[in-house]
Order: sequence, then C-alpha cells, then structure tokens
Amino acid sequence: MRSVVLGVGGYLPERVLTNAELAATVDTSDEWIQQRTGIRQRHIAAKGEVTSDLGIAAAKAALADAKIDAHGIDLIVVATATPDNTFPATAVTIQAALGITRGAAFDLQAVCSGFIFALATADAMLASGRFHRALVIGAETFSRILDWTDRTTCVLFGDGAGAVVLERQEQPGTREDRGIITAHLRSDGRHKSKLYVDGGPSSTQTVGHVRMEGREVFRHAVGMITDVIEDAFLATGYGPGDIDWFIPHQANRRIIDASAQKLGIAPNKVITTVDRHGNTSAASIPLALSVAAGEGRLKPGDLLLLEAMGGGFTWGSVLLRW
Repeated sequence: MRSVVLGVGGYLPERVLTNAELAATVDTSDEWIQQRTGIRQRHIAAKGEVTSDLGIAAAKAALADAKIDAHGIDLIVVATATPDNTFPATAVTIQAALGITRGAAFDLQAVCSGFIFALATADAMLASGRFHRALVIGAETFSRILDWTDRTTCVLFGDGAGAVVLERQEQPGTREDRGIITAHLRSDGRHKSKLYVDGGPSSTQTVGHVRMEGREVFRHAVGMITDVIEDAFLATGYGPGDIDWFIPHQANRRIIDASAQKLGIAPNKVITTVDRHGNTSAASIPLALSVAAGEGRLKPGDLLLLEAMGGGFTWGSVLLRW
C-alpha cells in the first residue's frame, strides 16, 4: 500500500512586498538581499487574513486538482508554526470550513520541516489502514512573528499555503510504484538557540519574534540536508541520477544550490521558487510542488525528492513517485 498524491494546490496572499519596499524601512538593499538569499519578493497576508484562510484556499485548490469532494477526506494534517490560535488546532478550523465532519484533524509543528514531517505522519496513518484519504497542508503567516526592524530576519520570510491530497492505494510492489516510497526524519534540540521564536504561552505569554543566527544555520544546513537524502538513497537503491525533480525547502538560494551540487543533482532538475515567495516555512515545499505542477513540469511516474530543514533543528526527506 502506498500513499499516492492525487492533487496539489497552493495559495499566496495578494499583497506582494518587494525588496525595494523593505529597503525603505530597514538598512538593506535589493542587491544585498538577492546576493545573499536569492529572494526578490514575498507575499504578506492581509489584515484579518489568518493561517486557516490560507490553508482553506490551498486545500480547495488541491481538492479541485484531485477532482474529489471534501467529504472524501478522513484525515487532515496541517503543518504550521503560526496557528490561528494556541488552540484549537488550525486543522479543525479548516476541517469545519470544508464541511468535513468525520475522521481526524490536527496540527503538527516542526517549523520549516513541518510539511515533510506531516507527509511522513499522514503516510504512516494511511498505511495503518485506519484512514483512506488525507489532506496534508503547510500554511504559514510568518509575517505576524517577524521583527520588522531586524534586517537579518524580516527580509527572509513570507506568507502562503500549499496542500496535497493523499490516497491509500494498492501498488504492484515494484520500483515503479507511485506514491511515497520512503521518509527520513531527524531532530536535534541542542541547536535551539540558532533559530527560534523568543516567546510563547508558557514562557512569556506573548507570541514573540523570530530570532536567528544566520551563519550558524547556513553552516549546518547543507550537511544535515544531504544526510537524510543519502539515507533515502541507501534505503531505496536510487541515486542522484534517478531523480527527475529535486524540490527542496525554499529558504535560501545558496543553500539550495550548494545542496544540489553536493548531491550531484543537475541544476535543471531543481525546482526553485524562493525568489518569488521568500521562505514560507512549512508552506514552501507544497507551494513549489503546486507551481511545478501548474507549469506542467511534473509528469506521472516522475521521481521527486523533497527535503527541508527548520528550527529545532529539525530536518527530513521524502522520496515519492508522482
């Protein structure tokens, strides 16, 4: 049994914030931002537009792409570090908005690795036989937890949401099976201080702001990313030459390029949206999937390699056949 992707969808808020606009408010420039990150612009949620609103729009797009009714979903996993409320889960708000009254819905928090962790979780729950069809959503409004006077962080992040519909399907059991083939997850809490939010209900009773040691994150990122990808290759017998599309977390163009180069993945196989979206945390991979699918680049049978790294640190990879 495999968890097969039936459809994918994405949503970006209407408001676009360019580097030039940021340069008018903090000590930075378009050239500085693009040179260090590859980002040209990012989308910012409107006043009153919350994470669940973004997630609902992405979920509806994924359902339409899959050509199924929302009532066919019995599991919703939402990856987010910016929920609407401390509780209930943003997932149940999305569930209610879609008119779904059965099954389970919950949030998962692994920051930028959230969508990878959510995919792996949904895959395991579908494989158990307890659920048949899942919505896996990455949705973030990181603009709400940024310190807009801190040029080291406020230039990096944007808002958005992406979603996939997964269905439990019997496959032949060959190397050509569609669906999720393998997933590898890691965490190491010793690195908390390198990327975190300085607030929370239990500690400060405030939301807090993103704080980051950028050089330290960059220093660890490439090694950690390639570690879980090499594990995926070892587990399946595939190698870089077998990959049709590499779809990494969209945090920084230099990290993406360095990871692909270290792994031996050709640049023309790398899906990159960081220039247009910025770092949308848990939403970045499903948004990139949505863009690639919308452009007609993803073909049935293509082998996709997904990876991400986030605060914690957390990191992981998923290998799937489209």
